[in-house]
Amino acid sequence: MLCASVLTLFPEMFPGPLAASLAGRARARGLWSLQTVNIRDFAGDRHRTVDDTPFGGGPGMVMRPDVIDAAFAAVADDRPRIFLTPRGRPFTQSHAQRYAAGPGLILLCGRYEGVDQRVIDAWDCEEISVGDYVLSGGELPALVVLDAVIRLLPGVMGDADSAVEESFAESLLEYPHYTRPADWQGRRVPDVLVSGNHAAVAAWRRAEAERLTAERRPDLWAAYRARHAAAPVASVPAAP
Repeated sequence: MLCASVLTLFPEMFPGPLAASLAGRARARGLWSLQTVNIRDFAGDRHRTVDDTPFGGGPGMVMRPDVIDAAFAAVADDRPRIFLTPRGRPFTQSHAQRYAAGPGLILLCGRYEGVDQRVIDAWDCEEISVGDYVLSGGELPALVVLDAVIRLLPGVMGDADSAVEESFAESLLEYPHYTRPADWQGRRVPDVLVSGNHAAVAAWRRAEAERLTAERRPDLWAAYRARHAAAPVASVPAAP
């Protein structure tokens, strides 16, 4: 079982969407567990204060290291500790795969202007970002990370091959999908997909994945080309 612990000021935000669909069914089957830790429970004063003014001045408040340290100490073990922050390294599919292969993870959700850096360093937290934008706190990013990890656990997805062909599985975006009806509002499914030629279908899907990646994510495309520099890469056709 993968065990996820979330340190937050808003435990009521969990499990949220993780109670539904694949993640919810997997939790009910005992494939993963969720523990929410209310950081405010570890405040040492009667007002349950968790923040204070920043040294050096500036706007906003900073979450106190002593309070968060106590919260970490209540759940800490050998699981990775993750601090969700816009300044962190971008969260990728490789992160999700690594976390899914481990015993679980501990996620710290910050609020206000941020968290005192000393407690982040003391607990050797990985700083992870889910995108180049700022949210009100780390709870939504924590849900994103957990969803990406949980769906990779054995037995969660009905078709194991689905994870292999998804976006980012090979540093490529996923190819387009089509289903019935074959002709919808004058838009036809590409002929190759109804040809019955499985090799041609596979080649088309690879070419489409490469085309979309080159158009939309030049960073991924450059990394993909660098890894495949020793082998010829399929030509990128025009869109059907």
